[in-house]
Amino acid sequence: MPPPHRPHPPAPAPGDVAPAHALNWLAEGWRLFMKAPGAWVIQALIFFLIIAALGMLPLLGWAAAPIALPVLVAGMLSGAQQLDRGEGLRIDSLFDGIRRHAGNLLLVGAFHLLGLLLAALAAAAIGGSAALTGMAVGALAGVGMAAGGMMLGVAVFTVLWALLMMALWFAPALVMLHEVAPLDAMRLSVRACFHNLLAFLVLAALLYVGAWVAMLPAGLGMLVLIPVTAGALYAAWKETFSPLLALPTPPDADAPAATGDEPRI
Repeated sequence: MPPPHRPHPPAPAPGDVAPAHALNWLAEGWRLFMKAPGAWVIQALIFFLIIAALGMLPLLGWAAAPIALPVLVAGMLSGAQQLDRGEGLRIDSLFDGIRRHAGNLLLVGAFHLLGLLLAALAAAAIGGSAALTGMAVGALAGVGMAAGGMMLGVAVFTVLWALLMMALWFAPALVMLHEVAPLDAMRLSVRACFHNLLAFLVLAALLYVGAWVAMLPAGLGMLVLIPVTAGALYAAWKETFSPLLALPTPPDADAPAATGDEPRI
């Protein structure tokens, strides 16, 4: 009979990261990409085609793509971990998330979709109520009230979307590479992003510029940017969480200390 599965210990609190380390993460993403550029480009193409195909599904396309996104991201992170360990990159590692943690990763995707819906509903409620009030007031004051309400709705959506992106940033890595439960992973992801806000603002700005540059050659640069971003995400997870993982028990931990103190459990 195989031994019972032992659950992975919960992930620790995130560590401190200097803002300049965002450049190191991108450099690590590029280094991992250059280890297997052909396999990465094929993975990125499959990734893009799957998301595009899901998005075009009738009736359910708007929901399928956000739910599937964490599953595919987790697969690319698995590939980055393979390369980091000195192994070869398998193209089918893109589907490691389906093989290993499909249920929890799909739950992350479902929470992602729910967050998007709630953010859109909140923005629509604020903007719609302001528009109705402006119509009731009429004249110039009503127009200004309606415009102000619409701007407020956009601002609320932007803030909620940013929080959702923080929750999604580390969640696939924590579920896939550390076996954290979906909601705990999203909570820890938000905590890590707030804990190192400057570093992630720098990284977001660099990726934003990189996306515009990648779109210039007919969008083909995205086949490079997607794997580099996956490698940078893996490097960010590794630096933010890995140094604080539970340390191995010292060989003499079971022996009483020389001072007579009881060993900690």
